[in-house]
Amino acid sequence: YYARRCITEDPNWSLVTVPHLTELCLQHIVHNFEKNPILNHLLPEHQRKVLDRLSTGLPLTVTANLVSNEEYWKRCCMERWQLCDVSNYGDSWKRMFFERHLENILKCFIPNTTDPTQVLELIPLCKGYVRKLEIDQFLPPVKVDQKEESDDISDTGSDFESGEVSMQHYDLKDLITALPHLEELHLTYGVKDCGMNFEWNLFNFTNQDCCNLAAAVKMCHNLKVFKLTRSNVDDEKTKLLARNLLDHPRLVELNLSHNLIRDKGAQALGKLISHSRLETLDLCNNQIHHLGAQALAQALAEKCTLTSLNLRLNCLEDKGGEAIGHALLTNTTLKSLHLGSNNLSEPTATLFSQVLAQNTTLRSINFSCNHLGLVGGKQLLEGLADNKTLTELDLRRTEVDQEAEYLIHQIVWANREAVRLQHSTTKPP
Repeated sequence: YYARRCITEDPNWSLVTVPHLTELCLQHIVHNFEKNPILNHLLPEHQRKVLDRLSTGLPLTVTANLVSNEEYWKRCCMERWQLCDVSNYGDSWKRMFFERHLENILKCFIPNTTDPTQVLELIPLCKGYVRKLEIDQFLPPVKVDQKEESDDISDTGSDFESGEVSMQHYDLKDLITALPHLEELHLTYGVKDCGMNFEWNLFNFTNQDCCNLAAAVKMCHNLKVFKLTRSNVDDEKTKLLARNLLDHPRLVELNLSHNLIRDKGAQALGKLISHSRLETLDLCNNQIHHLGAQALAQALAEKCTLTSLNLRLNCLEDKGGEAIGHALLTNTTLKSLHLGSNNLSEPTATLFSQVLAQNTTLRSINFSCNHLGLVGGKQLLEGLADNKTLTELDLRRTEVDQEAEYLIHQIVWANREAVRLQHSTTKPP
């Protein structure tokens, strides 16, 4: 009797530890959620309990269009990425997850190797949430074995044209034209962290790549910001892109910095400025000379919407600098201009002295790393005498006299303070 009593009675047993039937049901729902996701049939309080326990590894086909709870998507992001700044994604964890998930797939996509359905099947799941894509790497196709390659060459006689095609990257057209809310697209055609495997063809933005991209961007009607940087974009590719962007209904910012654009490309962009709604154009670190600057200046002098122009690290020299200056004597839209590192000297400074005396739209000018000299500095100081609108003027490394630079900074600082006070008095209580 004593032995039987010890076996049948558990001194730790308590009715309190017995799960409620509701709890057992919720556990069952969580456990079988992939096969039977009945979230919408539950009471709100039960929905929250289920979502708190759901695995972040569930297929997106199950969760994408069913789960809107931000805490669930926050867990998905935090478990996957170390750095998660949700403020960059409109404070939406779900948007962050789908944008970064799609970006990662595209960065790792290998043409002729990766199954394209991997991207296409994701479109109906993510299209309601993706507003911006930043893809800083595009992988080329896997290089064919050397022996096979030589056999192919002997069979075909020439591999130049096929080589161009074989290096073609993933075509974005089917993807980005199917994303109705896409507003920003940042691209770089190249390979990150290639290390000792470096080859020039890893950074080859081909003509076919450019044709595909230009057609895709043209059809992306809600696109507002387009950045194609560090991709060896030359004049011919620039002309192709500019033609497809003419009369684009929404595009307001174009960034083609750190490329190979020369005068012909700049001339095409000048035409684009005149036939678009562009407000920001960044051409930093290209190879634009005075002819290209003159084309851009002509567009500035005509009717345009451009408010910011960055020409830093080009080769404008005084012919180009003076052309830009002449345009700004009549232009009434441009607010920010960067002419740093363009081998400018006194003649440009002299003309900009007139600009500063007449133009009431410009807020910021950067002349850094040029050779304006002592006389150039004095000319700018004279032009600023009655200027009340310029709030930034960068004269670092311009060989301007220290006293003139100090007096210039005093005027600019006073303008900035006046603007700040005006804003503080007009701000509603």
